[in-house]
Amino acid sequence: MSESSAEAVVSAVTAAAASAAQNGGAAGNWRKAGLAGAAIGVVAAGAAAGVALERLTVGRGMRAKARLALDSTGPFGSLRGTPGKAYADDGTELYYEVDDVEQDATFTPRRRRLFGRKAPAPVTVVFSHGYCLNQDSWHFQRAALRGVVRTVHWDQRSHGRSGRGAAQVQDGTPVSIDQLGRDLRAVIDAAVPEGPIVLVGHSMGGMTVMALADHYPELIRDRVVAVALVGTSSGRLGEVNFGLPVAGVNAVRRVLPGVLKALGQQAALVERGRRATADLFAGIIKRYSFASRDVDPAVARFAERMIESTPIDVVAEFYPAFTEHDKTEALAHFAELPVLVLAGVKDLVTPSEHSEAIADLLPDAELVLVPDAGHLVMLEHPEVVTDRLADLLVRAGAVPAGATVLGYGSTSSTAQPG
Repeated sequence: MSESSAEAVVSAVTAAAASAAQNGGAAGNWRKAGLAGAAIGVVAAGAAAGVALERLTVGRGMRAKARLALDSTGPFGSLRGTPGKAYADDGTELYYEVDDVEQDATFTPRRRRLFGRKAPAPVTVVFSHGYCLNQDSWHFQRAALRGVVRTVHWDQRSHGRSGRGAAQVQDGTPVSIDQLGRDLRAVIDAAVPEGPIVLVGHSMGGMTVMALADHYPELIRDRVVAVALVGTSSGRLGEVNFGLPVAGVNAVRRVLPGVLKALGQQAALVERGRRATADLFAGIIKRYSFASRDVDPAVARFAERMIESTPIDVVAEFYPAFTEHDKTEALAHFAELPVLVLAGVKDLVTPSEHSEAIADLLPDAELVLVPDAGHLVMLEHPEVVTDRLADLLVRAGAVPAGATVLGYGSTSSTAQPG
């Protein structure tokens, strides 16, 4: 976040604090639905329970103005590429964007810093995002690699700019991780019909990559040259406790499927409730997305907006797929490839132990555990993630020489530009 952006936020907050009185009124009849919608929505998005205390002790009017200031000044999610559409096997429209390599032979300082002076090989890096996010969650990595290597960013079905899952809407077919793997294959066929590929997946996106390998091992063998699995799991997600005590976790596991189904059937009511309890929702998101105390408020707000934009019926629709997910055996298809396994040590959603389990099955993989990082590690510590991705491209032979990435995004509110 730039100094000017920070000043804009501070100005908005200061002005609001001077003029706004505490709004003690409840959210009317929507409060119960809002609390349930916020809590359940964030459980499914990678947040379970808990709230930042400061959200409850600051005037609502001030918070609203601060959010508007952050929305207007934060550049996150503003990068756009050449749009394209792929179609899943059930007809679902899948939206993707391509950032192509710069055509001229002039090497910018960024390209030299990333990969040296030689031109990169014609590899395409395909980024798959997590649950209740969208392709913009890779903002920092996209900015760093833009013009340096060809990249594809896509929105998973029912997320971002992609269409609602046709099989789910028309036939009531449950979403599965296997379906997401087939969706990724459709995107690759449309956006990367030839040439070497590097697969990068965060959380649900990493599971999608595993499902792709499970269904299309020949694609992995013939075309994939490297894989990055960020904050993800190969299975046993039903055992995750989200940082809750044992009694609380057991209660959540018993009632959550039924509650989610009921909420999904009352989407309009719950969405209105979520809006009414936006401050509670934001606190929960922050707790379960980040671990650092000094995360840039604009980055936290950016994550909040992405998760807020996921309808509750989509949240409910996808949740059961995670307890059924088990792609441990599919990891064997990555055994001969350069693999990066990266996770935040304080991830409460897909705990770092799950990444360690993946690395145990891929002994040649690079395992990176990032201290003071939560589930959205690529937003919280983007410089670490981008640096390791650049190194992975070097190890894969996709680029001839590597160097440390410097200055490509820090979410610390005290960080200096550049």
